[in-house]
Amino acid sequence: MARRGQPQTRARRNAPRQLRHGRRDDVNANVTPDVYAVLARAVREVDAALRGGRVTPATRTKFQAVALLLREERARVRADEDSSDTRRAERLKRLDGVATNLAKSAVRDSGLMALLAEDAVVSDEARSVKRDMLRTAGIEPSADELPPAEPEAAATEHRVVPRSVVSRQLANPFLAPDAAAVRPSERRPTRLATWELIGPLLSSFERAGSGATACMALPAPTSRFTPLGMELMPHQARLVAAAAAGHRTFLLADEPGLGKTAQALLAAEAAKAYPLLVVVPNVVKTNWAREAAMWTPHRSATVVHGNGDSIDGFADIVVVNYEVLDRHVGWLGDFGLRGMVVDEAHFIKNKSSQRSRNVLALSERIRSFTARPLLMALTGTPLINDIDDFRAIWQFLGWIDERKPLAELMNALDETGLTPADPGFYAAARQSVVDLGIVRRRKVDVAADIPARRIADLPVELDGAVGRSIRAAERELARRMVARYEDALALRRSGGDAVAEGIDHDLVRQVARWEQKDATTSSAGENVFSMMRRIGAAKAGLAADYAVQLARSAGKVVFFAKHIDVMDAAEETFAQQGVRFSSIRGDQTPAVRQRNIDAFVNDPEVAIAVCSLTAAGVGINLQVASDLVLAELSWTAAEQTQAIDRSHRIGQTQPVTAWRIIAAQTIDARIAELLDSKAGLAAQALDGSEEEVGSSADVQHEALVALLTDALSDAVAPAGAHSGATVAEPLWSGAD
Repeated sequence: MARRGQPQTRARRNAPRQLRHGRRDDVNANVTPDVYAVLARAVREVDAALRGGRVTPATRTKFQAVALLLREERARVRADEDSSDTRRAERLKRLDGVATNLAKSAVRDSGLMALLAEDAVVSDEARSVKRDMLRTAGIEPSADELPPAEPEAAATEHRVVPRSVVSRQLANPFLAPDAAAVRPSERRPTRLATWELIGPLLSSFERAGSGATACMALPAPTSRFTPLGMELMPHQARLVAAAAAGHRTFLLADEPGLGKTAQALLAAEAAKAYPLLVVVPNVVKTNWAREAAMWTPHRSATVVHGNGDSIDGFADIVVVNYEVLDRHVGWLGDFGLRGMVVDEAHFIKNKSSQRSRNVLALSERIRSFTARPLLMALTGTPLINDIDDFRAIWQFLGWIDERKPLAELMNALDETGLTPADPGFYAAARQSVVDLGIVRRRKVDVAADIPARRIADLPVELDGAVGRSIRAAERELARRMVARYEDALALRRSGGDAVAEGIDHDLVRQVARWEQKDATTSSAGENVFSMMRRIGAAKAGLAADYAVQLARSAGKVVFFAKHIDVMDAAEETFAQQGVRFSSIRGDQTPAVRQRNIDAFVNDPEVAIAVCSLTAAGVGINLQVASDLVLAELSWTAAEQTQAIDRSHRIGQTQPVTAWRIIAAQTIDARIAELLDSKAGLAAQALDGSEEEVGSSADVQHEALVALLTDALSDAVAPAGAHSGATVAEPLWSGAD
C-alpha cells in the first residue's frame, strides 16, 4: 500500500508481502517511520477532538488504538536485534515523543487515563482501528491480530428459512433476478491508481470549514409519490425527487425529527425498489411497519420477529432488526431485493462485528445481481464528527471497498484533475463524496418546514415474558369489568328493569366509575394505575436506548418518566452504555437539584437529563436540549405540555421534538389517543396551547370505558373481527 500522499514504489509494495508471511521482525527500517507517522497523526486528531471539548466514543476508541499500537511498536523495536543500538534508541525516542503527547492529551479526560492501564478492557472497535492504522502504514496485520474467522457451520447454525418464504419461492420460481440486466460499473484508467485515497477522503471531511456543504444538490420538491391525505415537508420531498430523477445511493444524515423514515419509504416508491429490505434497531421496528402502512399503503409490509414464523413471504417491504438479522441473512440474499435501507447506520461502524458483516454481505449481494439498486443509510450522526465511522457506511453504499474507492467515486476523483499532493484536492474530493448522495439537513436549516414544537409517537412492542404478562393482566382487568357489567345487567333484569339492546353504554360508564373508585381505595388485583406502572417499567429500557441514540445523533436529550423505578432503570442503561447524565428528582434538596441542572446545561459531556415528570415538569429551564423522550404517559395533556415547555421556551433556537414512547396493543396506546382527543391535535402539536380539556380522572375513566367496550364488542363480534386499541396516528409527517 502506498504511503498517503505519495505514489507507490517497488520497495513499499514488497514490504506488506513480507509481513503477510509473518516476517514482521525482518522488515527493513523504512517501515517504522511509516508507523510513527500514522501514530503521530492519530495523536494530533485525538488532541484536536479533546480541544474541541467533545470526547466522543470514536475519540476514545482511537485513543485506545493508538495506545495499543504504541505499546506493541515499542516492544517490537526493543526486540529487533538486527538494528544497531543507535538506531534502536532513535526509534524509541521518537515513539516516546508520541507517547508523551498522547499522555498530555489523556489528562484532559479521566476516562482516557483508565484506557492506558495494562488491564484495561480492549474493545473490538479499538482492535479494528488499530488494524486500519497498520494497513495505512503499509503493514498487513498478522494472523493473530485479525478477528477470528467464523466457522462455516457456526455461521449457518442458527439460520432459518420461514415457511412463507419457501411458499413464495415455490409459487413463482422465476422471482430470481436477471443477472444479465446488471450493468457493471466501468472504471476508467486513472492517474490515481497508485495513490492511497481512503485516508485523504476521510481527512477531507475533517479539514472542511464550517461553511462547507454537507448536502448534495437536490431537485425541486415533488408530491407525485405522496399518498392521498398525506403531505411531505419540502425538504423531505426534495430527496424523493432525487430518487425519482434516478439517484440511487443516499447517506441520509438529517437530524432526528426531520422525517427520514418517510423519505426512505417514498424514495423506494419512486425508485420502484421492491422487494425492499429495511434493517433497523429493535426499538423502532414497529414504527417502521406503521409508517410503511401510512406512506405506502398499497405496498404490503411484514416485520420479522424471532425465526420469522409469522412473516408474509410475499410482502413488498421486509423489516428486520439487527439482533435477528444473522438468522435470516441466507434467504434474504436470495429474495431478489431491489433496495435496502439501513436505519441508525452508525450501528455498523465496527466492520468486524457480526451485524456489520451481515449488512455488508447483503449489500454486496444486492449490487451483484440488481441493476442500480436503491441503497440508503440513515443516521443522525453529524458527518464532521467521528468520520472514521463512515467507512462501513460508504462500503455498504458501494462507494468504496476495504482499500480503495470503487468505480463511480474513483472516476469522480479522477475528473478533478488533482492528486492528494495538490492543495485543492481535499475540497474537491469531499465534494465528490457529497455528490454521491450525502444529504444532511439540521432542524435550524428547515425550521420553516416544521412546527416549533411537536410530538412524535414511537410505538414499541413489548416482547417476551414481560409483554405476555402485561397483556394477560390487561385481559384479566377486562374480564373482571365484564363480569361486573354482566352481574349488574342480570340484577336489572331480575328487578324487571328494561335492558337496552346490545351494549348498554350508560352501564359501561357506571362500571368504569366503580372500577376507578376501587383502584384508588384497594391494592388488590390489577387496576389502571398498576397496569400503567408495569407498562412504564417494561418500556424503560427501550425508551432509554432511544434516548441514547438521540444523544449520540443530535446532542443533549431530556428524559421524562413518572415513576422512580423507571428512572432508575433508565439511568442504569445510560451508565452501562457510557453516557453521562444528570438526575432531577423530587426528593433532592434545592442545592443538589440546581447542581444537577447546571451540570446538564453547562457540561458538554452530560448528554441526558433524567427528570421526574411531576417534580421537574415545572420551574426549570432546559432549552439547551431540543429533543425530549417521554418514557411514560401523563394523565393530563397539560402535564405533558408543561414537561415539553422545559425545552420549548425563550432562548430555544431550534424546533423541539417530544418523542412519546407508546406500548403498542396495550392500554398505553388507548391513553395516548385520549390525551390527544382531550387536548386537540392542533393545539398539542402545532401552536402549543396549554388549555386543559378534562382532568386526569376523565382520562382514567375513559380508558376504562374503552377497555370494557372493546372487551364486550369482542365477545359478540364475528370471528376474526377485533376492535382493540391501536396506536395513534402521528402528529406530523414522517416520524423517524
